[in-house]
Amino acid sequence: MSDQLTRIRALIGTDKIKKLQNATVMVFGCGAVGSFATEALARSGIGNIILVDFDTVEESNINRQLFATHSTLKRAKIDAARERIADINPDIKVTTFNMFFDSESALPAQPDFVIDAIDTVPSKVAIYRWCTKNKIPFISSMGAARKTDPTKVKLDKISKTYACPLAAVIRRAVRNERLPNFPVVFSTEQPTPHKSTDKNFGSIITVTGTFGLYMANYAIKKLTE
Repeated sequence: MSDQLTRIRALIGTDKIKKLQNATVMVFGCGAVGSFATEALARSGIGNIILVDFDTVEESNINRQLFATHSTLKRAKIDAARERIADINPDIKVTTFNMFFDSESALPAQPDFVIDAIDTVPSKVAIYRWCTKNKIPFISSMGAARKTDPTKVKLDKISKTYACPLAAVIRRAVRNERLPNFPVVFSTEQPTPHKSTDKNFGSIITVTGTFGLYMANYAIKKLTE
């Protein structure tokens, strides 16, 4: 019988589909990277998705964020994400936390896997600590802004990163915190010059989306091993 998971079932088999349907993945950040990771999880059969984000949809998000459309402007990103997931697969259980995660935060959840798609360094390190303390496997996104070439996007351990300013900061934090050598997605492309008069860095969907899909693919592989 054909259903919306027919093609992925033909690729990985029924047993692995069941593993995905029974799995819980938490995504920190519903923006440029996180929206693509979340969408890939939803379309691949993940049964339980937890979303953590405190932000609202702005017009400047539309160029690169799946949950950002003219109909979702000014809405909480987690609400827009929940509706989109329900439209993709209404059987998915979606739990949302409208919050800014930091070292003081507490989350009543024990997911099978965590995807970090935020860009605030102290919050990223707090996620790493939380995952390590609770023995939750995770993957983290490094800097996707100021990059234009998706073929330069790589997946490796944080200790193996280079050419990424954010990764350099994270490497130091990991050493100082004595955290494990976890997997990350990063770009080996040298950042392009900042061409705007404001503080926000430029970014393009072809790169940020690649970051998100890399992380979702890694999570799916780990959950079906």
